[in-house]
Amino acid sequence: MKDIRTLSLDQLKDYFGTLGEKPFRAKQVYDWLWSKNLHSIEEMTNLSKQLRDKISEEYTINPVSVDQLQKSSDGTIKNGVKLHDGLLVESVLIPTETRTTACVSSQVGCSLNCEFCATARLKRMRNLEVAEIVDQVALIDSQSKMYFNRPLTNIVFMGMGEPMMNYKNVVEAIRKITQPEGLGMSPRRITVSTSGIPKMIKMLADDELRVKLALSLHSAIESKRNEIMPFSDKFPLTDIMDALQYWYKKTGSVVTFEYCVWKGINDGDEDIKALIKFCKQIPSKVNLIQYNPIGDGKYDQCNKKAEENYVRQLENAGITVMIRKSRGGDIDAACGQLANKTTA
Repeated sequence: MKDIRTLSLDQLKDYFGTLGEKPFRAKQVYDWLWSKNLHSIEEMTNLSKQLRDKISEEYTINPVSVDQLQKSSDGTIKNGVKLHDGLLVESVLIPTETRTTACVSSQVGCSLNCEFCATARLKRMRNLEVAEIVDQVALIDSQSKMYFNRPLTNIVFMGMGEPMMNYKNVVEAIRKITQPEGLGMSPRRITVSTSGIPKMIKMLADDELRVKLALSLHSAIESKRNEIMPFSDKFPLTDIMDALQYWYKKTGSVVTFEYCVWKGINDGDEDIKALIKFCKQIPSKVNLIQYNPIGDGKYDQCNKKAEENYVRQLENAGITVMIRKSRGGDIDAACGQLANKTTA
């Protein structure tokens, strides 16, 4: 049967009209589905038993479930999330002293081929549905309350998959997460991370969701970036910058550049100079991400001196830079490691 969560509020009103019910019934059901994140039609207690039975004859709810939960020594929690068709994705809860962040997936596998990323080695099976994305957020919110006694504060679309390749469902999920009739979270606490698809960056700006944008950059030298992220040869850095400038003009929101520094690959002065030149074209900041190995030995974390050199030169150029510490590496939950791999 069809998942009732695929229906919009207007479609729910039309459906209840065919049953001879008042339009307010649609709002009641919508509230159960998206605000309360209820996963059982039978538990919609403000509907009559007869009406619940009627709905259940035509519709179902297919929630995600936790297939395996792993806890890191640093408090990070990785969820192996099972979908209704048996496929698996992963989502991560990252706690700090002041916040808890949900790292959510948007695809089963990934459409792209970044050399350094374990997820890219998985075949893309399908896009996640709107409800499957929202379920990940609701799940991690409940875990945050359970394990850390506070609600979820931030969401990053940095899990499995490229969010821009599942654009329609990701955008609709964000609307469900942020609307008062949904989970009611602030869009300013949501970051969409992309590997850089210019057309979709502009579309995200036009949709005025008020979310933040991060670009997985890793090199501002075209030829080098194409080696690290082979798909990017279709999207020149000049086109990406044009899209980012459009983004900033439309939204006024500073862009974050996510950047891993690897030994012998992009740890030289020429790499830093190229990055500075790229950053100077738009209000931006840089997150230097500590690399998480995926077992092939090709990409190794740079040494401390190279990292400090990046920080010093970027700061001297007036560019905000932060070092983002790796979290959850002991359970393969850190950036670039999500590949449906479990540890004992």
